[in-house]
Amino acid sequence: MMHFAYTGSGPYCYANSFAMMFGAQAPSTAVIEFATGSPFGMQLIGGTLPFFDPYGWDPEAGFDGALAALGWTSTVSKGGDADDALSRLRSSLKDGPVWIGPVEMGHLRHQPGMSGPIDADHYVVVLDMDEDSVLMHDPQGYPYARLPIANFMAAWRADTLSYGDAYTMRTDFVRVAEMSEIETIRASIPAAIHWLSMETDLPVPPGSLGNAEAAETLAARIETGCDKGLRAHLIHFAVRVGARRAADAAACLARVGYKEAARLADEQARLIGAMQHPLVVRKDAAAADALRALAPTYDRLKAALEHGG
Repeated sequence: MMHFAYTGSGPYCYANSFAMMFGAQAPSTAVIEFATGSPFGMQLIGGTLPFFDPYGWDPEAGFDGALAALGWTSTVSKGGDADDALSRLRSSLKDGPVWIGPVEMGHLRHQPGMSGPIDADHYVVVLDMDEDSVLMHDPQGYPYARLPIANFMAAWRADTLSYGDAYTMRTDFVRVAEMSEIETIRASIPAAIHWLSMETDLPVPPGSLGNAEAAETLAARIETGCDKGLRAHLIHFAVRVGARRAADAAACLARVGYKEAARLADEQARLIGAMQHPLVVRKDAAAADALRALAPTYDRLKAALEHGG
C-alpha cells in the first residue's frame, strides 16, 4: 500500500516553535522533525517509560544538528536564578520573539486541566511580557495565550523534567545557508543511521532499552497488565507523536529516493498508529502484537539507510 502523508494536529511543539522562529523561510515541520533524528528508534527509559524516539535521545540532543542541517544558527542561554532569567527574557524580547523550553507543561494553566507538574516537556514562543504576565504562541493549540508570570516561571524552571536546564531559551536565529528541504533531508540521514545504531555518549538511565528489545519488553508489559499511567502516556502522547514522526520520515525519505527506507518507515507508522484504538478500548493483546511486529523494523531501516535507500 502506498504511503499517504499526514497533515493535521499533534504534539510537535518544538518543530512548530522552530517553524515560527524561522518565519517565511521555514521548511515544513515534517522536515524539521526529520532533521532532529526523532523518528529513528524506540526507547524504554529505565526499562519502564516508552517513547518512539531513539535510544538515548531527547529533544535537546537533536536540536543543534537539526539547525545545522536546516542552515540556521541560534544563541542558547540557560541557567541562573529566576530574576536573572526574567531579565534575560525581557531584554531579548526587545529584538523579537523568544524560543523557550523545555518547560513543564503542567504549569501552563491556560491549558484546560493543567494544575501542577505532570512530568511532560513542552516548547513555546514568547512574544511579549508585562509586569504580570507573558504573551505566547503555545503550539499545543493556543495562539496569543497569556499566562501569569508566576506560572510561566514555574514551568520554565523545568525541575520536574528528566532532561534540559532551567530557563533555557534561544534567540538570534540567523539563516546562514539556503538549504532546500531535499538538501536538509539528505544531510540528516547520517544522523538517522547514528541514532538507529543505539551508540550514544549521552547518559542513559540504568535499565534503559532500545529498538527491538524495547518493543518486545513493552509488548510483554502491556499484555500482562497495562497500568493507568502507562496507558495514559501511550494514548495521549507517545503513540500519537510516534506514528506521526514515522509517517513524516516515510514522506521525507520518499522525496530523496530512499524507497525501501520509506517503505519501512511507513510500516513503522502504521504499526505504531495501530496501537491507538486497542489501547483506548483495552484490547491490549492487539497493541502487543503491533509492538512485536514493529521490533525487527529498526534494524531493517538502518540497513536500508546504510545501503542508500
